[in-house]
Amino acid sequence: MSASLDDVWQDYEDAARGQADAARPEASAWVEANAGSGKTRVLIDRVARLLLRRAEPDSILCVTYTKAAASEMQKRLFERLGDWCVMEADRLREELANLEGRTREDYTDEEIGRARELFAKALETPGGLRIETIHAFCGRVLRRFPLEAGIAPGFSELDDDEAAELWD
Repeated sequence: MSASLDDVWQDYEDAARGQADAARPEASAWVEANAGSGKTRVLIDRVARLLLRRAEPDSILCVTYTKAAASEMQKRLFERLGDWCVMEADRLREELANLEGRTREDYTDEEIGRARELFAKALETPGGLRIETIHAFCGRVLRRFPLEAGIAPGFSELDDDEAAELWD
């Protein structure tokens, strides 16, 4: 038995609403879903909304599972911010309205100008935007607090080749 088109459309609307809710900066969210379901888009939307609300780029930390996911997220975020720099003002208003759930008319010229500046601000952030893997995040915390973790200060993590060599 196949689902009706109305049921499929309702499922799509429910998923889109869930993604929009997860991208709200004022909400605490844990995003877990299958590959291709839009997790990266939700995280990019969330970061973009935080930046639009004047959060400092170095105050945002995104943690993903794989290096490929972190790289893809950074690529897509910079593409979006870069597009905003050169986008025609009316189209940018439309994109921002869709992103934040506001009307196009809500956006002042000053807000449009700030949105256009986000790319440069993100590029100029010392250390760049912090989008890293769980592994990298844990390593950074352990390097910062080695004594509390009961490990030797100055430790280094094994890379995949070193780990394989030890297993052999």
